[in-house]
Amino acid sequence: MKFLYLSLFIFVVLLIAEGSSDQSKRKHKKFRKHRKPLSEETDGSADVSKTVELEKKAEVEVPPEAEEILDNRVPLIDPCIKVHCGAGRVCEVDEEGEPQCVCIPTCPIETESRRKVCSNHNETWTSDCAVYQQRCLCNKGDSECKGEQYKHIHIEYYGECREMRECTKDEMADFPRRMRDWLFNIMRDLADRSELTPHYLKMEREAESNMTRRWTNAAIWKFCDLDGFPPDRSVSRHELFPIRAPLMALEHCIAPFLDSCDANDDHRINIKEWAQCLELDEDEIEDRCEEIADQDDE
Repeated sequence: MKFLYLSLFIFVVLLIAEGSSDQSKRKHKKFRKHRKPLSEETDGSADVSKTVELEKKAEVEVPPEAEEILDNRVPLIDPCIKVHCGAGRVCEVDEEGEPQCVCIPTCPIETESRRKVCSNHNETWTSDCAVYQQRCLCNKGDSECKGEQYKHIHIEYYGECREMRECTKDEMADFPRRMRDWLFNIMRDLADRSELTPHYLKMEREAESNMTRRWTNAAIWKFCDLDGFPPDRSVSRHELFPIRAPLMALEHCIAPFLDSCDANDDHRINIKEWAQCLELDEDEIEDRCEEIADQDDE
């Protein structure tokens, strides 16, 4: 009898143990990852490589819209960067990518009276830009040119035009001497402030110790200094502005004096005319501007 109970007990224990084992297997299967057979993984390697190639291609390819943006980028080097167009003109790049100097399209609207300027025609203009723009338009033959006489318009002085006292004959006769002294004093002042280039400084030191070179060196310095863009060994009425404008309020003879320097009335003053105007010996006035510029660049 005891043997029967023992056998029954052992049988029940075995059934319970087997049931627990089945549940454990089922739970393990629930979370077990199913892997494809090795043959299937090998066959799919081509698809994986293809996917990688497509991803790389997607990273490299640029949409058509982006290509247009890249094609229309501003050049790394601006063609106008080394172009000097002068007053009243601006540099623009044409359809072929070449820099061109054109008349400035519009001038800023000036409301302050101190921005006004007086021209050599004794006309008040709203700004210096408007004067330079008009000269450019006339030289280009533009329909907005107000008349042939404006081809050589330039600024006499800043501010509205006012009645200037007439320069008498005696004042005019003495003016070359006063002009020579003024040029040398300005040159000396710039030398004291270390604002002259090395070669001009050497000329000023020479003028200090050699009275025969005092006025001549000052005349050469100012002429070369005024002969700006382009340096063509002559000074235009416009390039004379740095002398004329600041002196107009103090020297009412400056305008007629500079007009008299243009002996042949070609609206330009060459070095010989400059010497005659200042009553200096022409042989002492050499055209040394290019030599001076070359030495300063060394």
